[in-house]
Amino acid sequence: MKRKYRYVPMTFLALLLFSVGCASVEPWEKENLSLESMDLDDCSTHRFERNVEAYREGAVGATGGKSGGGCGCS
Repeated sequence: MKRKYRYVPMTFLALLLFSVGCASVEPWEKENLSLESMDLDDCSTHRFERNVEAYREGAVGATGGKSGGGCGCS
């Protein structure tokens, strides 16, 4: 009988800890959360990283437009 209820306190504690992070957002707070600075995907950072990677790989200009294979043909 004791084995049956062994995980009940741990389960209750885990549910209690996970429910602490839940919060409702008020309508006037949604404006602040929708700002561009709150976006998880920062375009300027990705643009810079793409530029650095292109120079590192020697593939500048290979992201679009006219690009050749290095043999002189277009």
